This record gives sequence, structure tokens and C-alpha cells, in this order.
Amino acid sequence: MISITTKRKLLVFLLTAVLLFSLAGCILSQDTNQPNTKVEVNLIKAKVTKVVDGDTIYVKFGNEREEKVRFIGVDTPESTIRIDPYGKEAAAYTKSQLYGKDVWLELDVQERDKYGRLLAYIWLSPPVNVNDTEIRNKMFNAILLLEGYAQIMTVPPNIKYVDYFRVYQQEAREQNKGLWGLNTDDNKSSRTSGDPEYYIGNKESKIFHRPDCPWSQKIAPQKN
Repeated sequence: MISITTKRKLLVFLLTAVLLFSLAGCILSQDTNQPNTKVEVNLIKAKVTKVVDGDTIYVKFGNEREEKVRFIGVDTPESTIRIDPYGKEAAAYTKSQLYGKDVWLELDVQERDKYGRLLAYIWLSPPVNVNDTEIRNKMFNAILLLEGYAQIMTVPPNIKYVDYFRVYQQEAREQNKGLWGLNTDDNKSSRTSGDPEYYIGNKESKIFHRPDCPWSQKIAPQKN
């Protein structure tokens, strides 16, 4: 005959086992219902066939269709119609990093600008997750900002990564990288024959223009 003490011990054991199984089932259910942290990004693979300047390229898709692509959210100094300080450097950097290579284009809300150019974020390789580390290392738009080859140019509704871009531009400015380290003496190295001997610049943005450029007339005197 089983003693009362033994029965009590068995009852406690059974109750404990049931409780543990219930907790384990609850935890398993919670883990199963956790959302997937991986963010899916719709990417279009293409090959870079030509670099126009620091923020504009031509790409060819798998069906042999070629498109002119303007980078979203960034603006590099001019190096085609006119030569702005650090424009040639930005164009050369983009060419060295992208020309002839495969890239992955990510579109935003508005697919084209008024000139018919495709608007895109340029990924050097597909991101595993969309986070700060991946954007810094794999998105060329962000790299241009981080290295000081471009400044932010936000044109709604294409603002998906604008908060990241603000941080990257601020980092480049604080470190005086690229165009943020320019001063009027640096501009002499960017001149070609016939260019003026000086540039007019904005102290706040550190963007410089030739005195005959219409944009230089729009800089407030206190910012010169």
C-alpha cells in the first residue's frame, strides 16, 4: 500500500511537471509568433555601363535595356556643365567604385524625375537586413555622404533613408571629409584655364560657386 506521504510527493511531482510543460509550450508559442527581423527589399540587378558624374550613371538590365539613373537623396558637386570644387573628385570616385560592376537598384515612391531619369538607391551587394551597418557598408548613396563626396538632397516623396543620411552627412562634416574640408585655397587646384581666380561660398553649407554662376547671386551676404 502506498503511504500518504508518497502520494503527496507523487501529486507534487505531477503538478510540477504539468506546470513546466505548460510554460514550455507558452514560450515556444511566443517564439514562433515573433516577427521576422529580416526586412525584404525589392532590388533590381543591373550593370553600370557609364558614369556621368558623381551622382548619375547609366545601367543595363538583364533584358539589355539601358537606363540613366540618378541617385536618390544625395547631390555631388557638378562636373559636367560646369566644374564645381570637388566635382571631378566625386565623379572619379563614383567611376572607380561602380563602372563595369553589378549593382542592385532599390526604387522609392517616385520612380522617375522630371527628366525621365530612374531614381534609385544603389546597393553594392544585396543587404541581409536593412540597418545602419548594412547601409553604411553596402549602399553607395550613403557611402558618398560618409566620405564627403556628396551632401543631402531630399526630394519628397523619396525619403525612405533620410534619417540615416542626415547622420552620415553630419559625421562627414564633423570630420571635415571631402567637400566639407574645402576652403578657398583648395579651389585653386580645381581651376582650369580661363576660370575665375576665386569662388563664392556658403559658410554654412560649404558649397562653392564661381562668381558668374547664378547660384552665387542667391547666397546671403552674411553667409559669404
